[in-house]
Amino acid sequence: MIFHEMEVEGAFILEPERHSDERGWFARTFGAEELAARHLVTRVAQISASHNTSRGTLRGMHMQLAPHEETKVVRCTSGEVFDVLVDLRGSSNTFGRWTAAELSRTNGHAVYVPEGCAHGFLTLADESEVEYVISVPHAPDSAFGVRFDDPAFGIEWPFAPAVINERDRSYASVDLDALRSR
Repeated sequence: MIFHEMEVEGAFILEPERHSDERGWFARTFGAEELAARHLVTRVAQISASHNTSRGTLRGMHMQLAPHEETKVVRCTSGEVFDVLVDLRGSSNTFGRWTAAELSRTNGHAVYVPEGCAHGFLTLADESEVEYVISVPHAPDSAFGVRFDDPAFGIEWPFAPAVINERDRSYASVDLDALRSR
């Protein structure tokens, strides 16, 4: 895997090194040794997937709070998504900043989302499926989210979402100073 640093501290685009022949290609999409060599989380507690029927579907911005903070490796296995993370770690040099990558079945890239970052995506194609390798089990009482359109972050989505559920639409706007001190 090739690691490309993103604009949020500790976040990476993971590019698989594809080995091609007459059958197609083969690539490693997760490597514990390679992650550990960069002092990144290698623990896997669950693997989840989401299927999104329509272009313009937004999921996010989600995370889990302490003591159930999670690291995710997110990849698009079908279709294409605009994948976003926001740094909500009060002690981080990139606190309050966001970064994004286009993930698709075609490019095979994944995003390493460190603990303390909210994550979400907007589908760029119909029938998009996203796979998440997650470091801790889901803990509903620790679930937290921020608005996808919160002016505090100024995320530049490629277009307005057409499909968004009520939970994601109803997150309150955040006060960055209050978040930093939590």
